[in-house]
Amino acid sequence: MGDRPVHRAGLGGLPAPQTPQGYAEWCRAACLALPGAFVDWPFGPDSDVFKIHGKMFALLWHNPRVSEHMIVNLKAEPDEVPLLIATHEVVGPGFHMNKRHWITVELCPAADLGFVEELIEDSYDNVVAGLPLRLRSSLRSLGATPSTRTDR
Repeated sequence: MGDRPVHRAGLGGLPAPQTPQGYAEWCRAACLALPGAFVDWPFGPDSDVFKIHGKMFALLWHNPRVSEHMIVNLKAEPDEVPLLIATHEVVGPGFHMNKRHWITVELCPAADLGFVEELIEDSYDNVVAGLPLRLRSSLRSLGATPSTRTDR
């Protein structure tokens, strides 16, 4: 999770969610608070796909086969995925995603929302780092400090 190349205000002022819908709203707010982020519905109205410059960084949905709670799929550093899964009960391999790059996080009372917010930001940062330099540079006008990583 290391350095956070994009700096933004957290959601610390929002009250903790109390319902599944509350967790979904909290997650939507966390994703849309990121510079240039937008939501799309390519998989239908029940799955919110959050993107930056057309690239997905989060998928919010409910799948009872995975959890009774809402879940969010997030992109993670491949070397961190096994550790995240092993050390956090709400984190699992990315459901219907490349298990090397994606994790699934249950949005439930057991989830530390500060930690989940960091995972959302990391997912966003991972996608931004893979964008062409001209697109990363365009994020400056939105108040972000784009990543300068070139290892992707």
